[in-house]
Amino acid sequence: MTTDSRYSSQPQILISVFIIAKNEEDRIQKAIESVIDWVDEVIVIDSGSEDKTVQVAQASGAKVIYNSWQGYGQQKRFGEDQCKHPWILNIDADERVTPEAKNEIQTILSGEPKYSGYRMSFKDIMPFELTPHRRAWATNHLRLYDVRQGRFRNHSSLDSVVMDKSIVDSIKSPCHHQSIRSFDHLVAKANFYTNLQADDMTKKGRIIGAGRLLIEFPISFIKAYFLRHYYIYGVYGFGFSMIFAFSKFLRLAKRYEQQLQQKMKP
Repeated sequence: MTTDSRYSSQPQILISVFIIAKNEEDRIQKAIESVIDWVDEVIVIDSGSEDKTVQVAQASGAKVIYNSWQGYGQQKRFGEDQCKHPWILNIDADERVTPEAKNEIQTILSGEPKYSGYRMSFKDIMPFELTPHRRAWATNHLRLYDVRQGRFRNHSSLDSVVMDKSIVDSIKSPCHHQSIRSFDHLVAKANFYTNLQADDMTKKGRIIGAGRLLIEFPISFIKAYFLRHYYIYGVYGFGFSMIFAFSKFLRLAKRYEQQLQQKMKP
C-alpha cells in the first residue's frame, strides 16, 4: 500500500485521535481528557448534537468537525480522513484510555512498531461504578493502527478496522467503557441499533425462521448473565441481561416482520 502524500516523516511517531459523537455532553470530556495530554491532536466528528457536546469537546481541547450521520463505518472513515497522522487511535465518547494503556501505547510507538495495528480491551463500567469490577466483561477492538495498512469498513452497522491479522498485536492493559447511562438509555440504544441490523439483514437477503426467534432470547440471556458475568452486578445485572437478550431478539423480530411485509406485496 502506498504512503499517502499527506503524511510526512517525523522524528517520533505522533498520534491522531478521533471520536465520533452525538449528544455526549455528559461523557465526552472524560474521553478527551484521557488522551489530550499525550497525543498530537484530538478530533471529534459530531453528527448534529442538540446538547452541549460541541462546546464541551472544544473546551476540552478537541477540534470539532460536523458530518451528517451516514452510518457507523462511514462516520469513522470520515474521521480517518480528517487525521493528519497515519497512526490513529480511535475511541468512542463513552470510552477512556487508562494510564496503563497509555504507557503501553507510548512504549510501542517510541520506536519502529513491530505491528501495524493493535487490539485494545475495553472493560465495562456500570452507571453506579467509578472503576470496573475485577470480573467485568471486556470487548476487544482494533483501535490503534496505521491507516496506510487498514481502515474501518464501509458499513452502516459494523465499525471494525479491516487489517491482515498477521500484522496485528494486542495491548494488554484494559481501557474503560461506560456504555450505558441507564436502562432507559440502553433500551433506546437497542431500538436504534436493531433497526440498522434488520435493514442490513434485508440487504443481504438473510431469512429468519420462527425457530430461531423462539430460542434467541433465552440463549442471549444465558450468554449475557453467565458467560459475560453480568451476574456479578446482582439484580441490576439481571435487568441488564434481560434487555441485552431482548435486543438480540428484537433485531431478528424486525427482520422477520420485514419478511412478512414483503410476502404481502403484490
